[in-house]
Amino acid sequence: MTTNLTIPATAPRPLDSYLSGFEAFEKNYAQSSPSWLRALRKAGIAHFDELGFPTPAHEEWRFTDVAPLAALPFRPAHQPGVRTVPPADLARFQFDGLTAHHLVFVDGHFAPDLSKLAARPEGLIVGSLAAAMLCHTALVEPYLGRTGPHQTDAFAALNTAFVQDGAFVYVRKGAASGLPIHLLFIATQAGSVNQPRNLIVTEADTEISLIEDYVSLEGVTSFTNTVTEIFAGESSTLTHLKLQREAATTFHVATIEAHAQGHSRVSSHSLALGGRLTRNNINLRFKAERCEGLLNGLFFARGEQLMDHHTIADHAHPHCQSHEFYHGILADRSRGVFNGKILVRKDAQKTDAKQTNKNLLLGTEATIHSKPQLEIFADDVKCTHGATVGQLDEEAIFYLRSRGIGETAARQMLVKAFASDVLNRIPLAPIRRELDRVLAEQIDAELTTTLNLGPGRGPAPH
Repeated sequence: MTTNLTIPATAPRPLDSYLSGFEAFEKNYAQSSPSWLRALRKAGIAHFDELGFPTPAHEEWRFTDVAPLAALPFRPAHQPGVRTVPPADLARFQFDGLTAHHLVFVDGHFAPDLSKLAARPEGLIVGSLAAAMLCHTALVEPYLGRTGPHQTDAFAALNTAFVQDGAFVYVRKGAASGLPIHLLFIATQAGSVNQPRNLIVTEADTEISLIEDYVSLEGVTSFTNTVTEIFAGESSTLTHLKLQREAATTFHVATIEAHAQGHSRVSSHSLALGGRLTRNNINLRFKAERCEGLLNGLFFARGEQLMDHHTIADHAHPHCQSHEFYHGILADRSRGVFNGKILVRKDAQKTDAKQTNKNLLLGTEATIHSKPQLEIFADDVKCTHGATVGQLDEEAIFYLRSRGIGETAARQMLVKAFASDVLNRIPLAPIRRELDRVLAEQIDAELTTTLNLGPGRGPAPH
């Protein structure tokens, strides 16, 4: 691997502006950064230089072309933007009835004046990663960058090269967060590249719930490239919910690497509703025996949106369970990708792994590429997977209409029922209610437009 970042004189590659941007970034922040962090950043840019932006020739990116993203001018948001967040917008991004620790990040940087931290129990550290790298170095250094996605993934490598701020959550042995932790990331600068890095560490016998939430101000076109590393300690319970509800003009690439220790329970919920191009890599790796994992996801794509989800349930030890449920709803000319892999390694006997992917096409031009995978190298396991792609059941629609329900309302009921299978697994009631409301509005608007009928109306059958 080379670390030579010389910019060629001719035929610039799309990543050259990122390489030259790193040189300027390193020059500005080298003196204020510890040596271990500088080494991590240099490793990240070296891997990015070697890997380059993926193309459809790469198997993992066969259906997702990032050329429009790679062609964007590189304008990293190294400092908090001068644009303020209007109080009305900040209120709009909150969840009614949710009592939580609220941390707000503007263009990837912690905004303490917009954040509200309730009384924290002893053993809980919540705050900015930038501050933690200086004040809690002994807690950060052993974990940051240790999951290794930057070694094989270009976008994770890019994030690692420019790691600067994000959320840091640390729960000491036997403690609990008490309240959920809401991490709100707001993109405010048009054309900016926001690269928050989040580090979540729980020691043994802990319990915590987190909401990782990405939004943007109206009219903002930006690129969010985020990495979240999660370390769940022995016998811990961790619930993680990722929401992507940015504007339909944005680009969003996210990597979640979760490492679970023995007897831990990790639940991952992913909801994608916004973005022009969205790619979520969600990897759950069992690092000891008797872990339990849930991968639960829903995406709703409309217009020209592309939503790509790649998941891995990596079983490396015996007696672990993973259950995965991903639903996709696609309308208009949108495209979806689901690639879910269950990997059972040689020593992972008594593995119990299930995976289900269901996709609902609301338009004749919408497409989904579904690829469930099983890679099994142990012989005493119980593994199943399956995928379905279809449209609304016309017999079910006819039945509802025969009961006097209009066509639009009948279709709305069936789509909402399809989505509710995933939403009902979210344990936080205020989040579940708000997502149900937002999704219902989007479904109603889509079907009303598609059928050119008034809400809930339509000719009843004779």
